[in-house]
Amino acid sequence: MGIKYDDIIIGGGHNGLTCAAYLARAGRKVLVLEKRHVLGGAAVTEEVFPGFKFSVCSYVVSLFRPHIIRDLDLARFGMQIIPLETAHSPLPGDKGLCRWSDADKTREEISRFSQCDAELYPQFGVEMGRMAHFVKEIIDSPAPDPASLNPLEILKTLKLGRRLLSRGRDFAWLHSKLLTMSSADFLDMWFESDVLKAPMSVSGIIGTYLGVRSPGTAYVLLHHYMGEIDGAFRSWGFSKGGTGQISVAIADAARHFGAEIKTSAGVFNIIVRNGKACGVALENGDEYYGSNIISGVDPHRTFIKLVGEEHLDSSFVSQIKRYKFRGSSGKVNFAVDRVPHFGRPDPSYKHLRGDIAISPSIEYLERAYDQAKYGEFSRRPYLNIVIPSLVDPTVAPPGKHVVSAFVQYAPYKIKEGAEHWPDKREEFGDAVTDTIEEFSPGFKESILYRQVLTPWDLEHEFGLTEGNIFHGELSLEQLLFLRPAPGWAHYKTPVKRLWMCASGTHPGGGVMGAPGYLAATSILKEGLL
Repeated sequence: MGIKYDDIIIGGGHNGLTCAAYLARAGRKVLVLEKRHVLGGAAVTEEVFPGFKFSVCSYVVSLFRPHIIRDLDLARFGMQIIPLETAHSPLPGDKGLCRWSDADKTREEISRFSQCDAELYPQFGVEMGRMAHFVKEIIDSPAPDPASLNPLEILKTLKLGRRLLSRGRDFAWLHSKLLTMSSADFLDMWFESDVLKAPMSVSGIIGTYLGVRSPGTAYVLLHHYMGEIDGAFRSWGFSKGGTGQISVAIADAARHFGAEIKTSAGVFNIIVRNGKACGVALENGDEYYGSNIISGVDPHRTFIKLVGEEHLDSSFVSQIKRYKFRGSSGKVNFAVDRVPHFGRPDPSYKHLRGDIAISPSIEYLERAYDQAKYGEFSRRPYLNIVIPSLVDPTVAPPGKHVVSAFVQYAPYKIKEGAEHWPDKREEFGDAVTDTIEEFSPGFKESILYRQVLTPWDLEHEFGLTEGNIFHGELSLEQLLFLRPAPGWAHYKTPVKRLWMCASGTHPGGGVMGAPGYLAATSILKEGLL
């Protein structure tokens, strides 16, 4: 049998590495197995073209838990976050709307479109901050299960209810609205200007196959509103060296504590004997055995592909098969020879030192969704664009830049069939390029290289089922104690000694590290060896 480990972790994404670091820090013998040649999963930096380092998939940091940075001393291992300074919304024929870190400048910008909105915007931020503080405890703890008869679970649910009620009726009312409304309708309660509401509403659709008018997207808006860097809410940032540097820092911390990490080590299946997971078989035939097997891949890949239906109860298999992925996004990365201006010929490019949202109106966003509903990628999509080389020159050669465009909508299940995505890859990339050109004339001429990632590419290259960046939709029926399935939200699975530690578990997706941390905490609490 060779070496036996205490814990074997499948997948070297940032959550798997976080779980490994905490377990190794506790003195356990830990092995991480990553299929690709590079660590990070979807939080990875790669030099796709000479001199240009792309944050290939995940591209900004917002939700990474500060306590993990402190616990693992990640700054010591090279993790450095550069705060985003702006949120710019370009408009054709206009300089657009830029929200700055300076509140007075932001108020002045918004007042161009609505004086009323300019006055309400700070109050909205305060209310969402209160909401974010309330939800923070839920994100940093295992989800309470109101359906459980376990006295501890009942007590946790009661405590959560008391916390909600203690904040007053208005707070509870606003919380219920967040859970049930669409992001656009929720923002309609506050603001009148489409120019402001459109770029704010899109936080509610990222990672979902829904439109900004679809009920339930308001909560996802809060999920993205909770960005926290060094304890400061509503802070977003770039990772110096690209998003992959976060994964590298966590991996170095894990190795420092004694974890062993192998790349180019794809797992073929989980070895299950007598209803208990006891090891893994690699694609090359090697086998490794451990007391606990911990999956850092999504629920479908974990249970249907690696475990196999023969080892699972049929009702649980049905739940996993009903779990929704519905990937709806793609990514296009550009290497360019100059900075696109996006409506403001400012040589300092201060308005571009954050994210750039191509979302001129609610109608624009809904029309983009309309095409996706009928199995087509959006010809004029919502784009979230960043130019990290403006604040981190290490990712591009001198005088050159990296432009990263997150794209919504690109449905995995196109009407021709997902297997036809490779035939549409360049056409999809052209639609994104044309859209950027519309809002920043001259952009096409600046392109040196282009990398296009469709949902099919995200599935086949990065192991994201149906290309879903969050290991499953962040929809209400797949959150908290329901993620990934009712009764199995506490990182345990129906297979003994098999655990889950990635975004398909509570609290969900984003580069936050919370699922990995919470899984490790649960395993250590049980003391399983």
